[in-house]
Amino acid sequence: MPPVLTVDVVLLTIVESELSVALLTRENAPFAGHWALPGGFIHTDEDDSAKAAAARVLRDKTKVESPYLEEFGTFSGPVRDPRGWSLTVVYYALAPVVSPHVKLFPIRKLPSLPFDHTQIVSGVVERVRSKASYSSLPVHLCPPEFTIPELHAAYEVVLGESINMANFRRKLVDLDLLEEIPGAMRSAGRSRPSQVYRVRKRFKDKLSVRDRGL
Repeated sequence: MPPVLTVDVVLLTIVESELSVALLTRENAPFAGHWALPGGFIHTDEDDSAKAAAARVLRDKTKVESPYLEEFGTFSGPVRDPRGWSLTVVYYALAPVVSPHVKLFPIRKLPSLPFDHTQIVSGVVERVRSKASYSSLPVHLCPPEFTIPELHAAYEVVLGESINMANFRRKLVDLDLLEEIPGAMRSAGRSRPSQVYRVRKRFKDKLSVRDRGL
């Protein structure tokens, strides 16, 4: 019997200052009715690559086209899926807004997940936190136009710790990630209006990285 070949996507976003993951209710066996990661079979007659399959699954099942989609790794073996020997290629995606087609759970309050999805989410979160410490990764959790305080807040949520704002601004200069939107300012509460930025075109689908962490 040929192995089961699938892709699974860990879609992360921020909800009420918490890093959260998108889950769907499985419609079919095995584990019908359980919360699970968006996933599906690789269509060898349609998908040019596993990444293309992941993008398709993400789009079809969540109605989200993430600005960032990266391979995390493969999970395989004879016991991870009751249907038989299986292999899944895991991708993770970041998006500022997630559609109502999914349910968002804080990563610290995940329900019981089937297959090895709990292990997958844990590994992805560890990877994202590591990459966020030296790269522009959290910018993909922001809308297309944002302020420095908004980006700073996204970094703090991903890393799970406070970041000195003065140091953060210096590191952003090193990343050479942002460009000002002329004349665009935004106020938050009683604070002074902040300049609005966007990501430079060359970093819309790849990361800017530093030699040292933030």
